Amino acid sequence: MQQKKSAIVTGASSGIGFSIAKELCNLGYEVYGFGRNFSKAEVASYIETQPLFHAKVCDLLETQRMCDMAKGIAKSTQLHILVNAAGVGYYGLHEELNVKQIQTLVRTNLEVPMILTNRLLRMLKQNRGHIINVSSITAKQNNPHGCAYGAVKAGLTSFGTSLFEEARKYGIKVTTIHPDMTDTDLYRDADFTCAKEAGCYLESEQIAQAVRFLLEQPKGTVIPELTIRPQYHRIARKAKNADA
Repeated sequence: MQQKKSAIVTGASSGIGFSIAKELCNLGYEVYGFGRNFSKAEVASYIETQPLFHAKVCDLLETQRMCDMAKGIAKSTQLHILVNAAGVGYYGLHEELNVKQIQTLVRTNLEVPMILTNRLLRMLKQNRGHIINVSSITAKQNNPHGCAYGAVKAGLTSFGTSLFEEARKYGIKVTTIHPDMTDTDLYRDADFTCAKEAGCYLESEQIAQAVRFLLEQPKGTVIPELTIRPQYHRIARKAKNADA
């Protein structure tokens, strides 16, 4: 019996990563979702009822454990898709960030996808697979009060576009998605959030639908970069007494 095609999705316990994982399950992939905590009610309920979703508890900053887990999946399944969706954001004046925050930004948003791709690329070449990196609109613009975040996302974009040129001759597809402000927990520590009026922000499900669009392109067609923006650009400042 032929194995189902499989996918690895990082950041799959919430937000964009979780929505992408669900969409891949809808497309019939065996999805191995990497995340630190799958206990949220919505996520836990979905896992219980969706046999194609395999939750893999993993701190992505524990590099050896992450690599061992990923390579084990690649060896035992038909790995066709890697989605690097895990991300973390810290915002504010650059001088106000601490060293640990900067290190976490660099490691989570750039080091992790580069290492995971490095470990899985040979298997993905064999299967003529697709690597999808979830970057950010900040990779394409100046980012006062978000210098470090914008820098690592720009690095991820550069990595993805260069990797496509390097690996395309092997049948590998590489796409970098640049979502604008999306209604997720990414901004929980920021002093701003997306305005809640319709058309002022993206939903994580819209990014997942974009992934489906990418995967349904005709054979021999690749979309190396995809930018997704809401109709309006409106940011709301959080009240100072907002929950801690």
